[in-house]
Order: sequence, then C-alpha cells, then structure tokens
Amino acid sequence: MTEQLRGQRLGMTGSKTMALQGMLFAGPKPAQQKTRLIYTADNSVALPGRDVRSEGAPPSGDQTVNEAYDGSGATYDFYQKGYGRNSVDGKGMRLDSTVHYERGYDNAFWNGRQMVYGDGDEDLPPGERVFNRFTVALDVIGHELTHGVTQFEASLVYWDQPGALNESLSDVFGSLVKQMSLNQTASQADWIIGKGLFTARVNAKGIRSMKDPGTAYDDPLLNGKDPQPAHMRDYVNTSEDNGGVHLNSGIPNRAFYLTAAEIGGHAWERAGHIWYVALCDKLGSRSDFRHAARMTKQVAAKLYGPGSAEAKAVQKAWTKVGIKI
Repeated sequence: MTEQLRGQRLGMTGSKTMALQGMLFAGPKPAQQKTRLIYTADNSVALPGRDVRSEGAPPSGDQTVNEAYDGSGATYDFYQKGYGRNSVDGKGMRLDSTVHYERGYDNAFWNGRQMVYGDGDEDLPPGERVFNRFTVALDVIGHELTHGVTQFEASLVYWDQPGALNESLSDVFGSLVKQMSLNQTASQADWIIGKGLFTARVNAKGIRSMKDPGTAYDDPLLNGKDPQPAHMRDYVNTSEDNGGVHLNSGIPNRAFYLTAAEIGGHAWERAGHIWYVALCDKLGSRSDFRHAARMTKQVAAKLYGPGSAEAKAVQKAWTKVGIKI
C-alpha cells in the first residue's frame, strides 16, 4: 500500500534550493489568494484527471470532492491565519487535489505538486472493509499538505530520524489544522491522527496517537497492536518503512504534545509557532531528533525569553521522551 507513496516522498527530499526553484516539481502557478481545484481520476491512475470543482464553485453532489475542497481550504486558512503563510510554498501555490484515485486505493499523498486521495475499501462489501475514504479525516489532509510545506522549507531526507521528523511535523500541523477548525484547546483535543479512517469493524481510534504513541489501535486486521514508541529507549532500528519513519515519529510527536499540554491554550498559538519557526528557519535536510530538540528550545527562548514557561516546557518535553538538550 505504501511503496508508491514512499518513492514519491523520497523524490521530494532533494536539495532545498532545487525544491524552491521548482526544479524537482513544477507545481501549479501561484495565486494571490486561496485557490483550489479539485479533479477526479475516475478510479484510474491518470493525474490530475477531470476537473470537477474550482474555487468559489458551489458544492458538488460528490461528498469526496467536497471534503477534499473543504480540507485543503481549512489547511490553507490554518497556515495563513496562524503563521501568515500563503499556501504550501509560501508564494500562493494553487491547491490541486485529485479524488477517486485508482480502485480500492488505501492511502492519500502529496506528490510534490498536488494532493491525491484513494477511496479506501469502498469497492468491497461492507463486512470486508477496513478503510473508509481518505478525505474523511481533516488532519490527514493537513498532514499530507504539510509534507509540501516541509518540502519547500527544510527538505528533510525521508530516512531514519530525519524522515521520522518529517512525518512528525506533518502529524503536528495536521492535528493543529483540525484543532483550529474545531477551536479546541490542547486539553480539549484528542491528539488522534486519522480518526474515522478505519471502519467500525476495526478496533482502532485512528492511525496514530500523539498523546500516547502505541495506543491508536489493537486489532489482528492491522497486524496487532500499534507499534509506535513514545521514548528513545524503545526506538525501532529497522530497514523497513524507510528506517521506521512512521514508527519512530511517535517520539517527537509526544514531545510536541507534552509541550502543548504544558503551555496550554490553543496549541497552534505558541507550541505550534515554535515548531513552525524551527521548521522554516532552523531545520535542514539531515536534522535528527536531538537537533530538532535544540532548535525548538532555541526558537522558544528567542520568541518568549530564555527563562520563559514556553522554553522550559520545550526542554521538559524532550527530556521526557529521552532526548537531552
């Protein structure tokens, strides 16, 4: 299910300069304001496909089209309102999305220039389905579009700790997109990524838990219990999953959750601001967990003061997951 996605993700992690110059992927032309275009692949693999809804057009009769439209809009609004960012590339990139990709495709991904969504198991009888359509979870849409932000900013190599950090940043901001949309504080949020992706026959809250990595699911249909570690002592050394990028991301995920919970209030305002500035100004293609810890603490000290509650919360959180600054 994920081999194609991994290959495309690897293709996006070349040099930052190349990505910024558009030499890796020539994306849609910049716009001056939020501009969305939704296509359907009509269950083929042809991209972008047939256009079905453009910016300002009325809702479609297709729920998947509307979810892709609304989700990309909510993500644009999050970055613009939260951090003054104009779209994924910071320069007004049009947000293109293709729905109904392939048949029975259990994934969603950012391919360097647009979003692509599968329909999950909607072609199977109800009693056999594991996944719902992949536009159903706003935080997953925010997660994948954030891979685009990372592509244009830090260009983190998609392997081992830099790759896990890449995945974690997408979880962080994907969760914050959902939290802003629901106007939730850190204490009100569920910190679950992908709630609603699994059907009722699966014993799962979602695909990952940022609050308690390793507790998102426990079901034979998913090969048992969620294997994500929450602490460096349980770090998974593996050659699979590009060095465990979707597993070990649980460690920085929990560090962010602990920071946000300690600071309180809306997590995108201070904790998210610290992580966003670190992503844009401090992280590079080879940044590992320790470097991310040092940089987020450095940013917190610069934004709020060396002895501030925010800086202390950042250091305390990384220490709790086994990373000393």
